[in-house]
Amino acid sequence: AAGRARVSRLLRQLERAACRCPSHGHTYSQMAISNIRYGEGVTKEIGMDLQNLGARRVCVMTDKNLSKLPPVNAVLNSLAKYGINFQMYDNVRVEPTDQSFLDAIQFAKKGEFDAYVAVGGGSVMDTCKAANLYAASPSSEFLDYVNAPIGKGKPVTVPLKPLIAVPTTSGTGSETTGVAIFDFKELKVKTGIASRAIKPTLGIIDPLHTLSMPERIVANSGFDVLCHALESYTALPYNERSPCPANPIDRPAYQGSNPVSDVWALHALRVVAKYLKRAIRDPEDREARANMHLASAFAGIGFGNAGVHLCHGMSYPISGLVKTYKPKDYNVDHSLVPHGLSVVLTSPAVFAFTAQIHPERHLEAAEILGADIRTARIKDAGLILADTLRKFLFDLNVDDGLAAIGYSKADIPALVKGTLPQ
Repeated sequence: AAGRARVSRLLRQLERAACRCPSHGHTYSQMAISNIRYGEGVTKEIGMDLQNLGARRVCVMTDKNLSKLPPVNAVLNSLAKYGINFQMYDNVRVEPTDQSFLDAIQFAKKGEFDAYVAVGGGSVMDTCKAANLYAASPSSEFLDYVNAPIGKGKPVTVPLKPLIAVPTTSGTGSETTGVAIFDFKELKVKTGIASRAIKPTLGIIDPLHTLSMPERIVANSGFDVLCHALESYTALPYNERSPCPANPIDRPAYQGSNPVSDVWALHALRVVAKYLKRAIRDPEDREARANMHLASAFAGIGFGNAGVHLCHGMSYPISGLVKTYKPKDYNVDHSLVPHGLSVVLTSPAVFAFTAQIHPERHLEAAEILGADIRTARIKDAGLILADTLRKFLFDLNVDDGLAAIGYSKADIPALVKGTLPQ
């Protein structure tokens, strides 16, 4: 009990110290997600969707690698078939920065678009969300909508244009969420924009787009799904955060674990436990890859409303302070720690720590991931989940800790400094 109280007190101290915005804490649960359409080949309907929206000038966003691959071709073919006028922006940066966001925002402002289509992973979808937001609010300064304490965290009150998101990886769940993440280079940390107003109008979940993903991209994307599910299910409950802002527009998108997000998080975790290893090991396993594509959206619904916690909070400086690490299967010209990898590396330590608050939930998660908990003691919940995660990750050849991606003990103060604003 004393340990549980200490952890609870620490988490609340961190919350008070790290975030000065008035919107954190309330006693009502609220859900917000994008509309989702699922099915093999469903991308061919995008032209009709834009036609139905009356779109006359569409921005298609993607990155240089994807611009040559089947998912983008499928979108462009549909636009051509239905006579949709579009301009393509293919300069999205993998793991975007404030500068790469600003470049895309400038393109969007000049284009005066009436709809957007994002084709890619989380980097593309998040960049497109930001471009849509700031093009709709041209007089706003960049930090106006960026999360406090780094930005001003202002609520979004301007109407945005329709955005159709077409995920090509199975990880971020960005097609369902009102979150856009980027590296803030000046502080060498990740931060973002979080508002229900920026969530896509429609998410197109087409499992055909996952078939060309290389092994490590499948793995790292899947680790993000794993942590989204685990963190949102074990987040501080929505009704333990206070005070409650009187106006709903001032309440955060990340509201804490709640009865609705719990359903999505647990379902996503079960899908990950069943299909992630299969999806990584066999690119021809269409069932596994299709289910992981759905799991990404399911976990996105969960964490997009509940929020995430320490794995993601610590992941941002791990990515932002990267030195020379370049991951296998990523065609990039800069050092990069893939987001899912930066998140999952700390997960065993994180859940060994957080289990003191909600040990039953940690044991439940361990059982879903394959642990035998029939004789488990409740006080060992954290260690059991940590060991289960280590075995799960070892089986998938994950880099062995922070040292394997270029960090040493000398980097710990900088990593801690980068974590606290989260």
